[in-house]
Amino acid sequence: MTAASMSNCPNHHPSEALLMDYASGSLGEAWNLGIATHLALCPLCRESVRAIEAIGGGFLDDSAPVSVSDGLLDAVMARLETSEPLTTTAIPATRDDGVLPGMLRRYLGGDIDTLPWKRLGLGAYHCVVPTKDDGTTARLLWIPAGRPVPEHTHRGLEMTIVLRGAFSDQSGAYARGDFEEADEQTCHQPHALPGEDCICLAVTDAPLRFTSFAARMVQPLLGI
Repeated sequence: MTAASMSNCPNHHPSEALLMDYASGSLGEAWNLGIATHLALCPLCRESVRAIEAIGGGFLDDSAPVSVSDGLLDAVMARLETSEPLTTTAIPATRDDGVLPGMLRRYLGGDIDTLPWKRLGLGAYHCVVPTKDDGTTARLLWIPAGRPVPEHTHRGLEMTIVLRGAFSDQSGAYARGDFEEADEQTCHQPHALPGEDCICLAVTDAPLRFTSFAARMVQPLLGI
């Protein structure tokens, strides 16, 4: 990896376990999209995924042949002909220099200036990314510069990838390409930093749990 690519590398990354799940294709579509978005902006993690894939390929090459029954191939082919297409394979992630990486533009049919943004209040907007996952939601969040998100905890998991601008919370500051993972133990209040509106991709598998009564009252109307 060159020094120039390292200088553009984000400071916050997915765990090794998440990268391994991505490389093996064991994540759901929305989680795959979140990891792929980070990879498009992070040369270090792209190298890590390539190394994981190479190790996995080496294990396959070194595996001893296993005997199978004579009818196994026919049974597998019959199953493939009647099964729904698999959607858990890793979404390809290549370097991208746009505001939205290429795979996000393909999912949404355009870039940030053409999307059907919906108001969340206090100048913030969101746009749901269509996926086939049940119970998991990927959405873009647009938070005005200098504005906070209401303090919240989580009923499940949340991954956030910064696409433009930056935000900070109790765990640090996050700029373009940075990846934050939160769970039920996390209570935070992300705050968009001054100077530029912050746009993020957020993936959640359960509604947020807001600490303020006012935010909880309007939450059913916002769908977040």
